[in-house]
Parts: sequence; C-alpha cells; structure tokens
Amino acid sequence: MLPNGRGVLSGASILAMLVGGSGALAEPLSAEASDPVRLGWMQGFPPPAERIIGQPDADYFSFPKMRWTVCHFRELLPTKQVSRGLAAPLSLPYALDEGIDAVTFYPLGSETPMTWAASLSENYTDGLLILHQGQVVYEHYSGCLDERGQHGAMSVTKSMTGLLGEILVAEGVLDEEELVGDIVPELANSAFGNATVQQLLEMTTGLAFSEDYSDPDAEIWAYNAAASPLPKPEEYSGPRTYYEYLATVQPDGEHGQVFGYKTINTDALGWVIARTTGESVASLLSSRLWQRLGMEQDAYFTVDSIGTPFAGGGLSAGLRDLARVGQLVLEEGEHNGQSLFPAAAVQRIRQGGDREAFAQAGYSTLPGGSYRGMWWSLHNEHGAFAARGVHGQTMYIDPTAEMVIVRFASHPVAGNAANDPTSLPAYQAVAEYLMGRASSPP
Repeated sequence: MLPNGRGVLSGASILAMLVGGSGALAEPLSAEASDPVRLGWMQGFPPPAERIIGQPDADYFSFPKMRWTVCHFRELLPTKQVSRGLAAPLSLPYALDEGIDAVTFYPLGSETPMTWAASLSENYTDGLLILHQGQVVYEHYSGCLDERGQHGAMSVTKSMTGLLGEILVAEGVLDEEELVGDIVPELANSAFGNATVQQLLEMTTGLAFSEDYSDPDAEIWAYNAAASPLPKPEEYSGPRTYYEYLATVQPDGEHGQVFGYKTINTDALGWVIARTTGESVASLLSSRLWQRLGMEQDAYFTVDSIGTPFAGGGLSAGLRDLARVGQLVLEEGEHNGQSLFPAAAVQRIRQGGDREAFAQAGYSTLPGGSYRGMWWSLHNEHGAFAARGVHGQTMYIDPTAEMVIVRFASHPVAGNAANDPTSLPAYQAVAEYLMGRASSPP
C-alpha cells in the first residue's frame, strides 16, 4: 500500500512512495552505505524488529528499504508466473573483458571524467550485463541481487508488453488502425474507445489522467486504489481492478497529438492483447519468449485482486534472462537459426514514433528522441533504442555496436533524469570501446 493507504505498488506509485511528488531526496546514503546486506534487512530467523520489511507496513519502498524490496516483490504482493517451461536452459557464451571497468566517459554537463566502474556505484547498480556480438563480456552483481535472483524491471515491463503488441501487429493478428473500443467493448465509452492501437503503442492518447503525486486529487490515486490486490476498506466504493478502472478513464484533448507517458496506456494494451489472443501478457510472454529462449529462471508479474498482471510495471526477472530478450530484439527475432517473430516488429520499434509529439513532452536528456512500441528511440548515430524503468532499470540496445546492456538498479531518485547523465554517455563509451576492440587486429 502507499503511505496514505490509497493504493498499491505500481510503476507510478513506486515513484510516489520514494519522492512524494517532489522529485528528489535530500542527500541520500551512498550505494555502499545503503547496501541492503550491509544494513541487515531481513537477516536472521526472525530478523530484528527494526530490520523487518513487509506488510502491512507502508514504507517498504522507501529508501533505503527499497534496495532490498526490488529483489523481493513476490514476498510482499501476489504474483503470476511467467514460466520458462521444462526444457534445459541454454548457456550464454562468455568472453569477459576486464578492460571495460577502465573505460572513461564524461557525464552529461560535466567536465570531470568518470570510469565505467565508478558509474556502477554512482547509479546504485544492483546488476549489469553486457552482450557484445552475442557473448557476455561483462557481468556484475551487487546489493540484493546475485545470479540466482530476480529483480523488479519496473517500466521495462512496458517494453515487454509493447514488444508483444508489435509482434501481433507484424503478424497481422492486431490491426494498428483498429479502435480500442472495437477490440474491447468494455472500453468503448471510455477515453480509450476511439483511440487506435497505434496511439496506444506510441502513448499519444488524450486521457484525463494525472500522475502528479503532489496532488491528492490526481487520478493516479484512484488508479492505485483500484489496482491494489489487498482488501479494500469497508467504505471503499470505487473500481476494484485494472479493468474496472480503465473503463472509467475520460478524454482530455485529441488522440495522436502529443506524447504523454501514462502507465494506463500499457494496461489498456495488455487488455487488448489478452482479448485478442486469449492469453494474459504473463502467459503470452511465457509462450512467445520465456519458453523459447532457454531461460534460466521463471519470471513473474505482480497482479491485481483478480489476478490481472500489471502490464505497465509488474515484471520481475533474472538479469541473464532479460539479456536474452535484449539479444533477441537486437537480432530482430532470430534465435539459434529460427525466427521467433517477424523482423518487422523490431524494425517498427527502431523506426521510432512521432518526434514532434515526443519533443513536446520535454525530456531534456533525450533530445531528438521518440517513442514507439513502448520503447524509447534515441535516434543517435548508432540508432540505439531502450526499455527504461524508474530507479535505473534499463535494456539498452545499440545495433551499430552489436551490443546489449541490461541493468537493474535501485537509485534513490525514481526519474531517469537523475541517472541519465552518468548512464547514457557511459553506454556510448562502452559501445565505442567494443567496436574499437572488434576492429583491432588480433
């Protein structure tokens, strides 16, 4: 639940719990000082009372407790499995490069260089893996995470849902011009009713939905209350599930004009996918990806009170398994000589969305960027694109460098503007290092 008891953990309410709408924390502990192992969270049988994190306490996603929580969501909330199936996992090839730690870059807006190794601590990194030309060249674990663990992907989940949507469009199962209300009649009288599938995928819908956490009347609070899987107060009379809430969303402005990053778009897309395929996003992610990529671990989604997966931010997974997804996207659906989905799905994501609509949203660290398929396109010289989530979750794909970076983190500030300055130039520097290494004679 949120601190005020109005909702449940979600991609948006995580931010609300952490920054309370202010967007910043005053001098948080360093990564080393806030390490959950060092602080002793949930250690012992039982743990000391002052080191317990759990329900019904409302502060389990406050910093620094959240540095433990990001690896333990299923101990706090009900979840739905993303099965890897019963086949043996497929090993990733390794060619670790110790030189990466020494790669140097300049953070955005700074004239002081930083090493790759230093950026890990600066960004409160819990886990990071780099694939280059299909080989693991770097792997790092810290804090709550090790190779056996799973970590919250936050809004990287949106990109997994968006990828499923783009696959269905590329396969002709979904028509991107079809109206959402025609696919899900329950949404016909909501703001989503006359939006197209494409407008969902690009988040250019006109919705009366505020995620201003400082406003007690913002729609986000009603959304979080509806999404909560926990018992509602006796006097509660509002929507009780994701589906019920989505049907109440009212219009604000015209669809297709402005990019607006709103989690409810992804949950609406999740409903469209489920109604079209007969499978929830958790089940479809399992059958289309997790069971076909040789994953090491099951993943899982948090769910609402009727078991609906949180398509906009509820996925937790292992680091190597998300890297496998990243490699599949880099290779446009090709895996071990087989095509798991049409290349057009990724090509559409790489093409990006409406840059003018995106520019109006004011993302200062992503100038010239766009949004398509619920992925962020940088439109830089390498054609990089990314899945991004609060507190530093990232899947960064650089087609030119043939590189995939997957990062789990627990940065004390939710917004990526806090870690982009020490992340985006670092990714570019490592890409250039790996490209230079590949072109050098043996």
